Parts: sequence; C-alpha cells; structure tokens
Amino acid sequence: QVQLVESGGGLVQAGGSLRLACAASKSIILVNSMDWYRQGSGKQRELVASITSGGGTLYGDSVKNRFIISRDNAKNMVYLQMDSLKPEDTAVYYCTTVFRGNAYWGQGTQVTVSS
Repeated sequence: QVQLVESGGGLVQAGGSLRLACAASKSIILVNSMDWYRQGSGKQRELVASITSGGGTLYGDSVKNRFIISRDNAKNMVYLQMDSLKPEDTAVYYCTTVFRGNAYWGQGTQVTVSS
C-alpha cells in the first residue's frame, strides 16, 4: 500500500506561482510513474503532468510551458511547480501512482487562482 500526501495549495493571484509537493510513504523508485491530476468544480478529472522513474515527463496541453513536474527519489517526493497561473487552473490537485497493479490517490490540495 502507498500513502500519498499533497501539500502546497492555496490562494494566489493570476500570474502567480505555487509549488505543490507530494510525499509518498514508500520508495517511489518502485513505481514507474508519478502523476498529478486536477479536478475543477463541475469538471472531469484531468491529467496535469506525469513523470517516469527515468525522469521522462508528460504534460497536459493546458499547462505546457507553465508547469514543471519533478521527483526526488531519495526523499520519496514529487513536485509540481506551477507558474503563470490562470483562474482556469483553479482545482483540487491530486497526486497519484500505480503500485503492484493498484492505483493510489492522495487526498488532494486546493489551488485557487483569483483574477
């Protein structure tokens, strides 16, 4: 079992930055990828960014060139640096991974971007 705990959310003005962090209870070198998803009010959950164990990254179209995902395997941490934030980035952000065939999700952290 893997426990994931997100932090770093908050209220920020448009154009500002936030850095989200996800702490994993197990060594994340054991998993292939770590992902960030988000879900805005009344919207479907969408992939924000993904990072493989080798450091390969993938981004959703709406966040490309604004967000950066990174991981620190030694600390079992995954980060999401979010710059040039827009009101449409307002959502609950979740950290997730698959371990031994099971998907694990954190409790989420709220990001609110004011215009």
